[in-house]
Order: sequence, then C-alpha cells, then structure tokens
Amino acid sequence: MNISGLPIVPLLLLAPMVVCGLFGPWIWPHDPVAISFTTRLLPPAWLAGGDWSFVLGTDQFGRDLLSRLIEGARIALIVSCVSVAAAATIGTAVGLLAGYYGGVIDMVLMRIVDVKMSIPPILLTILIGAALGGGLTTILVSIILVFWADYARVIRGETLKLREAGYVQLAKVANVTDLRILTHHILPNLLPTCIVLMTLQFGAALVIEAAITFIGLGIQPPASAWGLLVADGRTYLSTAWWIPTFAGLAIALTALGANLMGDWLRDHFDPRLKKR
Repeated sequence: MNISGLPIVPLLLLAPMVVCGLFGPWIWPHDPVAISFTTRLLPPAWLAGGDWSFVLGTDQFGRDLLSRLIEGARIALIVSCVSVAAAATIGTAVGLLAGYYGGVIDMVLMRIVDVKMSIPPILLTILIGAALGGGLTTILVSIILVFWADYARVIRGETLKLREAGYVQLAKVANVTDLRILTHHILPNLLPTCIVLMTLQFGAALVIEAAITFIGLGIQPPASAWGLLVADGRTYLSTAWWIPTFAGLAIALTALGANLMGDWLRDHFDPRLKKR
C-alpha cells in the first residue's frame, strides 16, 4: 500500500518502535522496573480482572507490561542501529579494498570472509558470550561479526564493476589518488546498496538481539529487552500468556516492517525492478 510513493505498511509497522525508542521516558505510563506484588499477573485491561491503569497487564513482579515494552523498544532501537551501522562500516571498507585493489589484498580479505561465513552465527554468539560474558557488549560484538561479511561480499562485487567504469579510469589518468577515487567516485555509487542492506539487516539484528537475550547472553535483568520478556514469560505461558505474547508480536511485526522497507528501498533504487 503506497500513498504518493510512500511505503505505508512498513512505516506503520516501524513507527511504534521508533517513537517508543526515541521518547520512551516521556510516554511510558509507569516505571518499567517498579515492582508491586499487589498488581502481579494482572491480565490485559479488556479481559476479566484487568485494570485500565495497566492496559497490557502486568508481569510476575507486578511491573507494567506496556512500559516494559516501550523500554524494550529503546534497547532494540539502539542495539540494531549501532550494530548494523558498525557492521556496514567494516564490511564496506573491506569490500572496497578487496574489489578495488584485487590481487593479494583481495585474496587475503576474501579468505577471512570465507572463514567467518563458515562459522554458524549461534556458535559464534556462544563463543563471544563465553569470552565476554552476557550483556550489551556481547550483543553488539555478535551482531557486528555476524553481519560485516555480508557487506564485504556484496560491496566487493559492486566495486569490481565500478572500478572499470569510464569516470574511474579517467580519474586514474588524471593522477587522482586512490583514496579520493574510493571516497568520491566509487563509494557514492554504493550507498544505495548499503542502505538497502542495512534496512534488511535491521530486522535481522532485532531478532538476533532477542535470541541472544533469550538464551541469557544478552541484556540482563532488570532491563526490559523484548527477548528478556519472552524468556521470562515462557514459564507463565499457560497462566499469563500476555507476558511473552506481546513482546513476541513486537519483535515479529518490527522485523516484518524492516524487511518490507528494505524491499521497497531496493525497488526504489533499482529502476529495473520498478518496471516488473
């Protein structure tokens, strides 16, 4: 669904996370870490026994679930943006160097990429968690190491084509430095590809962050990460289904919105796809 060319569905799916992530402390109705055993395990307000002061209900410690979801959006937004941006920076730099210079540099860098691609992401995450312990650092390092090689492969392929372009050859004849050619002639033409990859991987980063936290190597209590809400709520799935369900929906819908946005950007930047 588009209005004036805008991807309405992806924007609607991503807007809650962005708004909650940016303005969380000003919009959550209760302190997300405040414990109250008098209000524990309240169902959503529209169900019997619910309280409209706690619209989505409360968890096993009486904490407002809506407030915790809002705080979780802040964590997810920060982790996804920082990790994807860092992975894109590293991977793009590696791909540029490998594709532009070729030869030994290309061989060495691509063999490093091959080694990384041979390691399953979950095994890599567990190894990092064992080395660094659980926490935000583990999540960021894990996502960066999982994603950077994807950028390196794609950017290398694009650079191999762009380095043969006429304007690049003319720049070499004019004795323009390699650094200027890379930053002023090749990199600007790679930005659409980078943006599409970053958008697509934003949703994947969100899922990885939730998975790492779910297995206990990510965000630690009493924080309100979405993966932590799912992990805490699985014990109460039969009696308090709302604890893991709303967090799971938040993860799924936000990841879907990011993927749809990535598809739209890919079509938008590639005129050939618009004609199909």
